[in-house]
Amino acid sequence: MYLTLAWRNIWRNKRRTFITMASIVFAVLLAILLDSIKEGMLFKIQENVVSFYTGSIQIHHHGYWDEKTLDNSFIASDSLDRLIQSHPGIKTSANRLESFALVASDHYTKGCVIVGIEPDQESLVTSLDNKITEGQYLTKEDESVLLAEGLAELLRLKVNDTLVILGQGYHGTSAAGKYPIKGLVKFASPELNKSMVYLPLKESQYLFSAPNLITTKVIDIENINEAGVIEGELADALGANYEVMEWKNLMPELDQMIEGERTENLIFLVVLYMLIAFGIFGTVLMMTVERQYEFGVLVAIGMRKLKLSGVVITENIIISILGAISGTLLSVPAVLYFYKFPIRITGELERAYENFGFEPIFYFSIEPIIFYRQAIIVLCIALVLSVYPLFKILNLEPVAAMRD
Repeated sequence: MYLTLAWRNIWRNKRRTFITMASIVFAVLLAILLDSIKEGMLFKIQENVVSFYTGSIQIHHHGYWDEKTLDNSFIASDSLDRLIQSHPGIKTSANRLESFALVASDHYTKGCVIVGIEPDQESLVTSLDNKITEGQYLTKEDESVLLAEGLAELLRLKVNDTLVILGQGYHGTSAAGKYPIKGLVKFASPELNKSMVYLPLKESQYLFSAPNLITTKVIDIENINEAGVIEGELADALGANYEVMEWKNLMPELDQMIEGERTENLIFLVVLYMLIAFGIFGTVLMMTVERQYEFGVLVAIGMRKLKLSGVVITENIIISILGAISGTLLSVPAVLYFYKFPIRITGELERAYENFGFEPIFYFSIEPIIFYRQAIIVLCIALVLSVYPLFKILNLEPVAAMRD
């Protein structure tokens, strides 16, 4: 009976009901849009930074991450490749042989990272071929190098010049060679841009006297948010001879930055929820004041205040649920539209984003949790504020209410 009374009371004054619902609908819609764009941007930053160099997951010989030497390299077996490729969440992988060495031009020298790569596979994992700014990309049979643009400037070198490499190979052997520069690559990270030299994997294995050996297997996965799960599954499958590390362990500073951004977003949302609460409370207050005469009459003719409070709170619960559902349903096409057609940044801000290696685009996320999380939070705010009419009714003086 009380549910029926509440439902009839809601539609007895449609204008009042729609005003109250509208405050909840737009609150849910705004909260979902803001959360969607923030999560979308963080996800894209995460993807972009991981794709610079590290990849989503890396596999090394046990102990390599603590002591990055060629002595901790391993043989890339076909069985290992089959195990990795059989995992449904993995897109592709690439082998690397990484070491530190001294590189030199006629008058300048610098310590840097020498990376032996499989050119075709590396382009799939980190899109290295798209980072070429001058010259050409490597092929697997080349006996030449790709040089980071910042390192080329330090050494005063350009395409077709010769780069000298001096270092230590596998088990302490000497590693020395002269290589023509086939192309220059540019990284958004200043650290990478001043320290990277790429060789074809076969040539790097010859340089470091490490035939068939690699130090790192870089893995690209379908969904970067699943990296932790896939890391655990691979670690169990590979055993103690290998160490499997997701990007959060490879780049803890990036993980901390993203968590800091999420904390900042949470603070912003709390402020937004406070504004939403005041907006909803304004409509609840208006509704309560408008109905003072009605409440006074009902109490005067014998309706108990607790029962009247129950009916009014039921009305508010129904309106809040309808508003939260309507706001969520309205947000779905809006978020899907911006997910398909993200907002592009122009002008000076566009160039600033591009200089740091990020796409000048505001992306939106369509993760389901964004929709129901915001709807539930706004619904809870509306339900808490619905308690206000309860206090007004319990303290109601029928004669004074009807007179006012």
